Amino acid sequence: MNAEKKALTRTLVGKVVSNKMDKTVTVLVERRVKHPVYGKYVVKSNKYHAHDATDALNEGDIVEIASTRPLSKTKTWQVTRVVEAVQAI
Repeated sequence: MNAEKKALTRTLVGKVVSNKMDKTVTVLVERRVKHPVYGKYVVKSNKYHAHDATDALNEGDIVEIASTRPLSKTKTWQVTRVVEAVQAI
């Protein structure tokens, strides 16, 4: 019966914009929202601090993050997988 109660975790996909912290990355998540009056699509964005245990992500990588318990004051997300790695020149 415990297997039936799977926790639903929120997942988002975004781009890594900063990896300067230790085991933490800043992920920019953009979403397109239709304006209620004008009907034009507007790009809204939020930045999230996410835990990166391997410390191997670079700026520009596209990653998937999932909500988790609070790990610090601002960090409540964890990187679950790398969708697309940036090409190193």
